[in-house]
Amino acid sequence: MSAFVIDAFEFCRNSGHREGTTPVAEMSRLAAECADGSGEASGEIRWAIDGSLTKQGYPAMTLSVAGTVKLACQRCLAPFEYEIDSSTMLVLGKDDEDADAIEEILDDESIDVIVGSRECDIRQLLEDEALLALPQAPKHEVCPDTQLLDALKTEKVSPFAALKNLKSE
Repeated sequence: MSAFVIDAFEFCRNSGHREGTTPVAEMSRLAAECADGSGEASGEIRWAIDGSLTKQGYPAMTLSVAGTVKLACQRCLAPFEYEIDSSTMLVLGKDDEDADAIEEILDDESIDVIVGSRECDIRQLLEDEALLALPQAPKHEVCPDTQLLDALKTEKVSPFAALKNLKSE
């Protein structure tokens, strides 16, 4: 069994703790979202996962991810560094029905309820958390080189300019 595969219920019951650092290149779905000139995703994600029980006695895991990734700006298409820093609590249900019932009882939008597993690969959960921390449309606060964009804006030709020439003939 891999060091990353845990019995999620037992982990929570025993207040388990794991932490580490994973290269972005080893997180295939996250790496696919990154922009890096070399074609290889670079950077590392620092992570921690803590097991506990909610005040109602439900098993819960708190996931934290942090690190810097390179994303492509949607305005100028240049790569830029984006700082991921996210934490979330996942409450575990035994099955879909149990998860739905727990979600109804907790009635808290900030807590996600998922179906737990006795063979849970925490790498998947950590990568999911990192992906959810990415912006939908990544962009610089202020694009560094706007010459290309400015050139496109100034080169606008009115669609009526050709009609104006016809009128004068």
